[in-house]
Amino acid sequence: MSNTNNTSQSQNSQKAHNSQESHSDDKRSKAEESRPAPIEVLRQARAQLAELTGLVPESVTSFEQTEDGWVLEVEVLELARVPDTMSLMASYQIDLDQEARLTGYRRVHRYERGRSDARRPGGR
Repeated sequence: MSNTNNTSQSQNSQKAHNSQESHSDDKRSKAEESRPAPIEVLRQARAQLAELTGLVPESVTSFEQTEDGWVLEVEVLELARVPDTMSLMASYQIDLDQEARLTGYRRVHRYERGRSDARRPGGR
């Protein structure tokens, strides 16, 4: 009889464990479903940076998903000059949360458009 009780308890314990795993998997899949697609993250990042700075992003040079959200590096035209190769460009690092809301940005590099990509001080 005790063997039967142990088997029954073991089965109930396994069912409870499976139910918890299923619930946990449901939470993960819902979180993944609510996450925006990478292309939507890029669109939102560019739009939010333009709105905050007044600068129009020209290209995204780096894009990475992190535990906290997303990190992008975006090139913008900061100062138009003639000839165009003398215009001042800048790279901005943009941090976004998991819903693609901008949480911070900073300029990491400034250069003339016509310059080759020289090694940045500090290894950036």
